[in-house]
Amino acid sequence: MRIGELAAAVGVTTRTVRHYHHLGLLPEPERLSNGYRHYTLRHAVVLARIRRLTELGLGLTEARDVLADDAGKDLVEVLTELDEDLARQEAEIRERRRRLRALLDAGELPAEGPVSPQLATLLAEFPGDDSPMAARDREVLALIDTGAAPEDRERLMSALRGALDTPGALARAREVYALLDALADAEPDDPRVGEAARALADCVPAGLLPAGAADADHAVLRALYADFAPAQAEAIRRGLNILAGGGR
Repeated sequence: MRIGELAAAVGVTTRTVRHYHHLGLLPEPERLSNGYRHYTLRHAVVLARIRRLTELGLGLTEARDVLADDAGKDLVEVLTELDEDLARQEAEIRERRRRLRALLDAGELPAEGPVSPQLATLLAEFPGDDSPMAARDREVLALIDTGAAPEDRERLMSALRGALDTPGALARAREVYALLDALADAEPDDPRVGEAARALADCVPAGLLPAGAADADHAVLRALYADFAPAQAEAIRRGLNILAGGGR
């Protein structure tokens, strides 16, 4: 058989056959006097076995190990490991579908995109929909919701839940957002900066600020300050320092 006939018999492409030659999965036959490779039934059997193994999910390296005479693992062991790996993937897919269903069942998604059901519930009650600062706060919460460790995320959600349930919390939050929005075109030494900082510190729930979060070298905070107008960044910096016990 020539390479095209071999490929057609097994249901692969000639490019695939050449790739398997290159990887050492399929031995290359000797060339005839006319320069063409001559494939035997044995080549077709091996090629068909490679196809079956890869269709089961084995990688080409694993398939090569199975085919090798001195393979460190026999076929049963390799297929058992593959079955276990597929079971893990299946469990992960079920969990992802459960999370998707919870998001879809919750109704309209927040503007920040898919977030955890806990944060979606909180954002639905969040104040200041018409406030630029509130919109940025929502984005930061979505960032934390995505990147935080599970225990930090749980602590954040619990603190926010407690804050929103406190009488007068929504009114205080709207006041803080209004004060910060008003600093968009102000200078960092504007007297209103101190007022906004104190209002922010009074509004943030206890335990929400993680250890070291007011550190000037905190990478996320540096990025946060850079995203705000100078006076707004100064008000947030002062507010975090008050929360951390550092005064101004």
